[in-house]
Amino acid sequence: MTNPTAADLIARSHRLGADPANTNYAGGNTSAKGTATNPVTGEAVELLWVKGSGGDLGTLTEAGLAVLHLDRVRALREVYPGVQREDEMVAAFDHCLFGRGGAAPSIDTAMHALVDAAHVDHLHPDAGIAIATAADGEALTKEVFGGRVVWVPWRRPGFQLGLDIAAVKTANPGAVGCILGGHGITAWGETSEQAEANSLWIIATAQAHLDAHGRPDPFGPVRPGFEALPEAERRTRAAALAPAIRGLASHDHPVVGHFTDDPRVLDFLAREALPRLAALGTSCPDHFLRTKVKPLVLDLPTTATVEEATARLRELHAAYREDYQAYYDRHAVTEGPDASPAIRGADPAVVLVPGVGMFSYGKDKQTARVAGEFYLNAINVMRGSEAVSSYSPIAEAEKFRIEYWALEEAKLARLPKPKSHATRIALVTGAASGIGKAIATRLAADGACVVVADLDLGKAQAAAEEIAAQTGARVSSDVAVGVAADVTDEAAVAAAVEATVLAFGGIDLVVNNAGLSLSKPLLETTAKDWDLQHDVMAKGSFLVSKAAAKPLIEQGLGGDVVYISSKNSVFAGPNNIAYSATKADQAHQVRLLAVELGEHGVKVNGINPDGVVRGSGIFAAGWGANRAKTYGIDEGDLGKFYAQRTILKREVLPENVANAVAAITGPDFSHTTGLHVPVDAGVAAAFLR
Repeated sequence: MTNPTAADLIARSHRLGADPANTNYAGGNTSAKGTATNPVTGEAVELLWVKGSGGDLGTLTEAGLAVLHLDRVRALREVYPGVQREDEMVAAFDHCLFGRGGAAPSIDTAMHALVDAAHVDHLHPDAGIAIATAADGEALTKEVFGGRVVWVPWRRPGFQLGLDIAAVKTANPGAVGCILGGHGITAWGETSEQAEANSLWIIATAQAHLDAHGRPDPFGPVRPGFEALPEAERRTRAAALAPAIRGLASHDHPVVGHFTDDPRVLDFLAREALPRLAALGTSCPDHFLRTKVKPLVLDLPTTATVEEATARLRELHAAYREDYQAYYDRHAVTEGPDASPAIRGADPAVVLVPGVGMFSYGKDKQTARVAGEFYLNAINVMRGSEAVSSYSPIAEAEKFRIEYWALEEAKLARLPKPKSHATRIALVTGAASGIGKAIATRLAADGACVVVADLDLGKAQAAAEEIAAQTGARVSSDVAVGVAADVTDEAAVAAAVEATVLAFGGIDLVVNNAGLSLSKPLLETTAKDWDLQHDVMAKGSFLVSKAAAKPLIEQGLGGDVVYISSKNSVFAGPNNIAYSATKADQAHQVRLLAVELGEHGVKVNGINPDGVVRGSGIFAAGWGANRAKTYGIDEGDLGKFYAQRTILKREVLPENVANAVAAITGPDFSHTTGLHVPVDAGVAAAFLR
């Protein structure tokens, strides 16, 4: 049973974390002090419950709380070795845990324990950080809050900052919180309700001051030629630029992308202050840990062509990498016990394109999306600071101390090993059911971002939701999205590829799975039957491969194209001329495209299934009944019939085909292209020769 104090803390955290005006995703932390029964002695013991490292307030659970003996944490003051060695105190928290202690204690644990209040909130509201990063933030704090909120100069989070805030509270008994220079806010109260009320009062008061006293144009006038393009035009341009930008952002490590054309972003990108403020970078540690110290900014007006913009982005990317390397070299400690971690990569995490929007990147879609959200927070902060003062973030050296902090490096080292298809973006056609859905499900389980394309948009979206739910995604669109795609329509195919690029930043893996079949002998097969099957499978695969090839090539990251062909592409069966002929067409497309796309690092392979009855849309649509009639058996026995005619005597399921796709597109088959993989349990007549 959850301790009542912990339950109240979780409820308060959810309320605070639900509103982005209070704090950003995974930003800030909350705590409560109370008593529990020691199961060993049966006596009451005073504890501290505090949000653990890496958790999110809005979705906090009991498992996300670190639980510590309060007296032990406070006793650490007696052994504190000083600010030069304060990082050693994090390991000391392990000796203060109550039982197993729950989640790993965060660096802010000392602040929550040492402040003499039963309940403490540390948050990163845009309005509060606007005051914290203003050039005259200390004077503004006095002006805005009087003596109820006290200014605390910038200090890197840690044990010393906890001591500083505890001393501020003791010296200012009438204060309800403090502004942390360059960082955020901390508030406290003797009850959970009081702490929450104080937090919300600080945020609301800061915002009210900015609204009442801020300049109407804090970012200056609009620069001609940098205004936002009309929506349809800017999204088309975003899709055209995204593959090249993702390729640049993936120079050191492959990344997934996120795009936003939020009006607040577009306004910032159009203004005169953009170059100056973007160069200053972000300030709050939570911001720049996700966005890097500053973004890459395209410096061309919207009148530039896509080709001109792409060429300029390549030049700016080279300069950005040189600049980031110089930043690392200026501040890195190269020798001794305090040597800095190795550089983690010099590519930008945020790319700003005036008139179009913001592209952000990360190891997965959630990380990329959150990076964009944090930079939007930073824009809001800059707007507030510039409205009443001037934006003055923490010094570059301090940013480096946080970005390349040994504790941050240790946190990264604890992350699980990436899955086989992490950072890969897959488009699967005909994926709302059957083989296609099984493929999309497997790729998502292996870490890929998946676009479920189907003729029926509603079914595609429902399948995407289901697939994402199976991965445990908090936001389903971080894993899978559904799009409509009639693969016989060139414009519809182009729209599906564009939707893929806008959803995840690019495309790495295409599965041509959409198909249908009509089982008829030659004399009953009409020209319409022939055209329909060839349009969907032969022509459809061609259109999808052609549309996807352009972004695949522009990214420069290689990739995979997979054709779900059939055993019938090489096997001459009865009453099956149209279907088998179009499958043979697909099979040869594999060979042709393997040769043509190989110079770009794109592998093209085929899968030849047979007898996939269970879960198959084709069999359910009449193909099964026709094949059963052809073989003189009941339709319900068709799967068993197919199994018995195989060498292995095994029925083939959609998941078996999905396994083959995952294998051929995984790291173990990096040198294989032009191959057809049989997934038929062994049909000797279909052996490739």
